[in-house]
Amino acid sequence: MAANDDVRDSVKKYYGKRLASSCDLQTGAASCGISSRPVPRSVTDALSQVHPEVLKRFFGCGLPFPAKLEACRVLDLGSGSGRDCFAFSKLVGPSGHVTGIDMTEELISAAQQYVEYHQETFGYKEPNVTFVQGYMENLKEAGIESGSMDVVISNCVICLCPDKRAVLQQVYNVLKEGGELYFSDMYASKVIPDHLKQDAVLWGEGMSGSLFWKDLISLALNVGFSTPLLVSSSHIVVYNSELKAKAGDISYVSGTYRLFKLPKSLAMSSAAVTYKGTLADFPDQLDFDSYHSFKKDVAVEVGGEMAAILKSSRFSVDFEIQMLDKQEVSSESSAEYCHLNPFFLADKLGSSVKQCFKTSK
Repeated sequence: MAANDDVRDSVKKYYGKRLASSCDLQTGAASCGISSRPVPRSVTDALSQVHPEVLKRFFGCGLPFPAKLEACRVLDLGSGSGRDCFAFSKLVGPSGHVTGIDMTEELISAAQQYVEYHQETFGYKEPNVTFVQGYMENLKEAGIESGSMDVVISNCVICLCPDKRAVLQQVYNVLKEGGELYFSDMYASKVIPDHLKQDAVLWGEGMSGSLFWKDLISLALNVGFSTPLLVSSSHIVVYNSELKAKAGDISYVSGTYRLFKLPKSLAMSSAAVTYKGTLADFPDQLDFDSYHSFKKDVAVEVGGEMAAILKSSRFSVDFEIQMLDKQEVSSESSAEYCHLNPFFLADKLGSSVKQCFKTSK
């Protein structure tokens, strides 16, 4: 089971044939679609217009909907039934485009049946959603061009892939400079032992493939991304007693992070940044992640990396950025990353999955 192809085939069968709906899954991860953060009205409106049959086969574990998507080119990794893709179709508007990629033929076929429905629902002259069958570990082979995407989204599928470095590298390649990976996934409280990686159901549930949260930071930095920014987090409840026993003392969370592809030539310098209040969903305050919050017309000093993110990303026009003459001190201590611990954040928010979308008790 540990071999990459074996895991891939097992997961493909699990989601393509075994699971008829999200109710057939064995953890509470799908109900993490109930966000621990206020959901913007534009997102709830978009989701409310998604066809009920598409919603029925939703297997995600979060709400990875970043702000300011209008006219963006968006790629959804592991698009499944297409729930997020169709919501993004509404959010990017007729001048944007959404591509969903999934390895499971049954789910791609199911999603394609509803492209015309959502085009008509949103009043578009042409469809702005495309679904392709392929592997997120090899986006080039699936026809996704390098430097072609503004935003890459993923909703609880990277935990189903054994080669996470390959996924992050492929995402980095297809993003434009200043683009971002904004994704929800399952994370483990410790490194998953090898014996748990032999269980097909644990793989299908994302439990065998969940990253120890600290490993995400090192993987992202090694590939070239900015330091991950933790957006939200919720504890995941494993209801199935057999799977709970197998997991032992390992606990799980659904965490949403955002990673940016910064220009290599961009100098890192602290800055005073002022949010202009120009995003429709956030006229008074923009909570960029769980650590950075910007009130309209209030200057905030940020470090070099955050300044670089705001300066080089699609958010640059929404901020006044005044660079400061301060030298950046690099530090990679464990204490520095405490604010990126999704377990701490879930505890702080008191957020856990209480509704059983994914579980048979």
